[in-house]
Formats: sequence, C-alpha cells, structure tokens
Amino acid sequence: KFFIDTHKGLTPIFIIFLINYFNQWNNYVAIMYLALHGTYGLLWITKSKIFPDKQWEQNSSIYYGLFIWFGLSLYWVSPYLIVSGTEILPFSIKITPIYLLFCFVIYILGVFLHFTSDMQKHSYLKLNPGKLIKDGMFLKNRNTNYLGELFIYLGFSLLAVDWFPLICLMIIIVIIWIPNMIKKDKSLSKYPDFKDYKKKS
Repeated sequence: KFFIDTHKGLTPIFIIFLINYFNQWNNYVAIMYLALHGTYGLLWITKSKIFPDKQWEQNSSIYYGLFIWFGLSLYWVSPYLIVSGTEILPFSIKITPIYLLFCFVIYILGVFLHFTSDMQKHSYLKLNPGKLIKDGMFLKNRNTNYLGELFIYLGFSLLAVDWFPLICLMIIIVIIWIPNMIKKDKSLSKYPDFKDYKKKS
C-alpha cells in the first residue's frame, strides 16, 4: 500500500514538474492530462484511506514494493511524451475536440466503474464477511474495478497519441492485472455458489 499510495500521490507533482521544466504551461493537452491523471492519483489516496482494498494492505518485501513502484512509473511515459513533445510510435491521427471528448468520457466512466465497485466491495465485505459478492457492480463482471482502471488509463494515455503508452499499459495488464484476476478467481472458488456465478459473469 505504501509503495502504491506514494506513487499515486507523486504523480501530479511529477506532471507539474515536467510542465514547469519544459515550460509547457500553455500546452492545453498537458494541462488536461494533469487534470485527469493528477486527480486520479488524489482520488486513489482518498479511496485508500476511506475504503482500502485488502489486497494492497498486505505486507510485502522491499524488493516487491520497489518493483511495483517502478512498474507504476510506466504510467509516467504519457505525460513525458506530451510535455516534452517526444514521439516514439505516434498515431496517424491528430487531437481534435471530438478526440478529447472521447478521452474524457472513457476516463469518467472508468472513475465511476472503478471507485463504485471498490466501494461496494469494501462495504459488502464489512457487512457480510465470508459471503460472495455477485450483485450490483459485480453482477455480470467479476473484475469491474479493473475494467474501470482500464478506462481510466486509456482516457489519459490516449492523450499522448502514441502507441508506446498503450504498450506500457498492456505490459502492466499482463504482468499484474491478469495474474491478480486469476488469483482472485482461485480464492473465490472456495464459495459453493462461485461456479454458478462464474458461468453468469
């Protein structure tokens, strides 16, 4: 938790540093990126204090914590590309008002899915310990929180109009998210009604 929370909290500071270093205060895409990714970092820390995820409350070795911390730094590729003007694998499209609308809409949907599902999970397990969550935000999707995170990261990663941040996101999905989903399913398999729930979700 400490490694994740500090990284999320430093994200808006890092983006402000980049904008200031490259003197890009007139770069509206950089400022929009700061608004999206910066607020997400602050929302995450707030969530961590009010309704924390037990998965991240566990103790870990310093090495695993640093691995997570530096792994999360892959998300800092987008602001660097936007602010510095660097291109690695650029899209063949330009940023238009419609494109910005799309980025903002999927980000907002992601925030809704991620935080409401985490709040439901936290509240449900507090009131119904030892019971399987299979309604509400988890009725049809066992990993609504990850779907929300996917939309969140797509929302601001697409602002870089470069394939490289999306490749970084895919690396994190493959190395961290998918193994966590598999681990979660194995843990939930202890519930007698999980088999039926798995078929329906």
